[in-house]
Amino acid sequence: MSSDKARIRALNDDLRQHLLGGGAVMTPGIAALGPEALLRLVQTIATFDDFCIENDPHNEHDFGAFDFDGVRVFFKIDYYDKDLKAGSPDPADPSVTERVITLMLAEEY
Repeated sequence: MSSDKARIRALNDDLRQHLLGGGAVMTPGIAALGPEALLRLVQTIATFDDFCIENDPHNEHDFGAFDFDGVRVFFKIDYYDKDLKAGSPDPADPSVTERVITLMLAEEY
């Protein structure tokens, strides 16, 4: 594996596990679950480890899907430039990348 892929994965894990190094957004469906569910959902994402070729083909830990309180939930990490106007020129470099994790119900995709 390239060192860039390993660095991207580590940065994504920091965001997913500790909410460090980026931002987070949620869809209206996630917000409607309420604050207690949101706290449990964030904890579930932090400990998520079911990465496989189907949901993580680039080995970046940037996507996950799981069942939560009877609904299917996705999380996705995207890489933007620092102005959040375009894609990052180098997702392995945090000085030029703003990571954003999005939490959504599968039905909202």
